[in-house]
Parts: sequence; structure tokens; C-alpha cells
Amino acid sequence: NLHLITKHSKAPSRKDYYGMPKAEVDPGICINCGKCMENCRFDAISVNERSHFVDPFGCEGCGVCEFVCPVNAVSLHPSVAGDLMLFKEGPVTFSTAQLKMGSGTTGMLVSEVKKQMKESAEETDFAIVDGSPGIGCPVIASLSGADMVLIVAEPSLSGISDMERIIKTARIFGVIIAVCVNKSDTNPENTNRIKDFCKLEGIPYTGSIPFDPMAVKAVNKGMSIADIDCSSGTAVKEVFNKTMRLLFPEGRHSQK
Repeated sequence: NLHLITKHSKAPSRKDYYGMPKAEVDPGICINCGKCMENCRFDAISVNERSHFVDPFGCEGCGVCEFVCPVNAVSLHPSVAGDLMLFKEGPVTFSTAQLKMGSGTTGMLVSEVKKQMKESAEETDFAIVDGSPGIGCPVIASLSGADMVLIVAEPSLSGISDMERIIKTARIFGVIIAVCVNKSDTNPENTNRIKDFCKLEGIPYTGSIPFDPMAVKAVNKGMSIADIDCSSGTAVKEVFNKTMRLLFPEGRHSQK
């Protein structure tokens, strides 16, 4: 939902994003043997008087139904999962996507969003990729090609676990790693655990962002917390400045 606060006045350019293929049954060939329905682990296939048919929202595109069909009545077809959106106004390029209901974020989607950003802003020297929460294919795709990763941790047991796992993954990519904590005052004990972990691992800690009800009000007005006078906005600016100093120790414009 980052596009809600990017303040673009022009509509974005759009193009289809094709996700995983979906199975389709040709009723003219189907003999209603039921093998496809028996073998579909996602319960995406049903039957009527004419033939079996596939629920596109339930289909995961695994291809088992196509494999087991004795008369080749099932085939996989490209499926539009949403739109790739590109906002371009002045020197600023913002690449994102809007998925259809039932479609999920994948590593391929993140790669496509990054690809169109790179193609549209080839001359830029600085780009920010907003990664997905957790640890999975979309997060790994976000890390690919990055110079630095800023891990935004939550002071909870699951948040600490995710942080430790993504740090291990980021080290494989050989990128600069830094950590900050969001909603840090909701559990000071766990926030201190994260700080101690970073100190032990030699990972820069760029700051703590407190829980702030003003954040919701800012988003409702189409603004970021950095645009208003609030405690979380001040903390975010400090985190940004520390992060930039880590990424560009000699100053941004001195880097190639």
C-alpha cells in the first residue's frame, strides 16, 4: 500500500502480471474419469453433467491433473494475476503491483517489480526496495542485487526469530546489514535483546521507532510519518540518516 502515500499526481502505466499457470479442462475431450479430481491436493477440481472443471482460485498450477489425465483434456495456461504499476514523475520512479483477489505475493512478482523499476530509471544511483515481512521467496527476491539490507525487527519472539533467519540469509548475499526496531516500546525487554544480539554479532543498530497512533492518522491523510511532527517520524528520520551513513560512508555523491 506504499502507493497511498507517494503523492503521485499522474496515473501509473499498467501492464499485465502473469503469475503461476492455471489448469483448464476441455469439456469436449474430458471423459469424466475423475483422475484429475482424485489427485488434486488443493480440491480445485469439481464435476458437473458435462465434464470436470477447475476453480482458478483454488488451482496452484502444480500440473498433476495434466499429468494424470489419460486423454490429454487438461492443459496449463498463463494466468493474469494482477497489474504491474509504474509511477514516473520528474526524477522519481515508483514501481509496484496490484494483485487480483486470491493471488499471492511471490519472488517472481518482486523480481518483475524490480525489473521495471531498473528499466525505467537506469541512470539512478539510489533505489529503495520495500521488502515483505517474514522470511520467504519474496524477501529473498528483494535481497537479490542489493548493496545493503535494513532489517526492521519487531520486539516479539517471532520477530526476533525472523530477524535472526533473515540475517543468516543476507550474509549469504554478502550485503551490508543493519537493524532497527519498530514499535520498540511495546516490549522493551525484547528490544534490548535485539540490541544485545546486534552488538554480539557486530551488526549496526540504527535506531528504535516507538509505537505511535499518529502513524495511522498520517496514512489516513495520504502522508508518511516523516511528513508530520511526531515521535515515530523523528525516529524514522534518524534511522534513515544512520542507514545512509552506513551505505555511503564517504557521502552519497562520492560513490560510483
